[in-house]
Amino acid sequence: MTASADGPALPPGLTALAPGVDEIDDLVRLLRRHEREARGWPGADSETVAAEVTGRGASTHLHEAVRDADGVLRAWINCHDRAAGRVLVGVTVDPDLPDDLADRLAAYGFGRAEDLGREVLRRRGLERTQLDSGAFADDPRQQRWLAAAGYEHVRDWWQMTRPVDPGTDAEQPTPREGVEIRRVRRDDGVGLPDEDDLRAVHLVLEESFADHFNSYRETFEEFVGRLREDPGHRWDHWWLATVDGEPAGALVATTVTGRVDEHGRARPDSSYVEYIGVHRRARGRGVAKLLLRTVIADAAARGRASVGLEVDASSPTGADGLYLSMGWKTSYATQSWHRTLSLPGSAQRAG
Repeated sequence: MTASADGPALPPGLTALAPGVDEIDDLVRLLRRHEREARGWPGADSETVAAEVTGRGASTHLHEAVRDADGVLRAWINCHDRAAGRVLVGVTVDPDLPDDLADRLAAYGFGRAEDLGREVLRRRGLERTQLDSGAFADDPRQQRWLAAAGYEHVRDWWQMTRPVDPGTDAEQPTPREGVEIRRVRRDDGVGLPDEDDLRAVHLVLEESFADHFNSYRETFEEFVGRLREDPGHRWDHWWLATVDGEPAGALVATTVTGRVDEHGRARPDSSYVEYIGVHRRARGRGVAKLLLRTVIADAAARGRASVGLEVDASSPTGADGLYLSMGWKTSYATQSWHRTLSLPGSAQRAG
């Protein structure tokens, strides 16, 4: 592999290959160098990278790694088939490269991402998809490359963290009348979760996010399968809220392990809120706050250091106000960049 099908060629002296288990450590080091330069501190870990390259998530990821003549890993192109009509794109280029070579390598990377995205379309039997990529808010280099590749900056996100006090945060909150929070049911408390509960969580989240930015329908199988690919996935991190006996809210969290703080120091495990949603019919009943207090108490009981989450900086629900009032603070900001990718001739066929 030396060039994308229609895009820029791979710069001379570089070689592209499909990464395997032997590349994992180098991929982690590349990501950490990029994060340190673009955000200020590294956060990538081998467990997550291994899951994408050779683990449970490998079947939904298409990759390409680029090495120089000395065998040094210089770029990683990563396309994640997230759901029908959505492909997440990551193009990471070594920040130590001179600007001219980095620019050409990035152009090649985004060209290859289009090739891999079209492969996803062919596998799914679709004609078009949204390519969803991103950048740290303080990374003008990545933003410049995204714009040059035809992506549009569509949204900003605040990455928020709340410290957990094992003493004061361990107490379970008291729900309002008619409101109940419980974990999804499992056989004997340790076996596989109850499918009806999982489907209730999925349905509540789908309906809760229907009017949110970039909302789209994700099948139950895609939803559960994608979460299970995450090495931090735990079945006992799923909660379902009911109001007057009807499913009305849900929260799904994951465990974050093996990370370091902005100073490069190892830190204890933390919890991360992947999803929280409250159905319109239940809003104003304190469900969202109760769900958040529940995951905080759970983190405290486990000895976790913090609870993290992401919030839409332009959210019409004012969710950031709730998070701020409960002790969350923004650690850093990220951006979403989108473009539409179609198979050749699909526009004519659609017409």
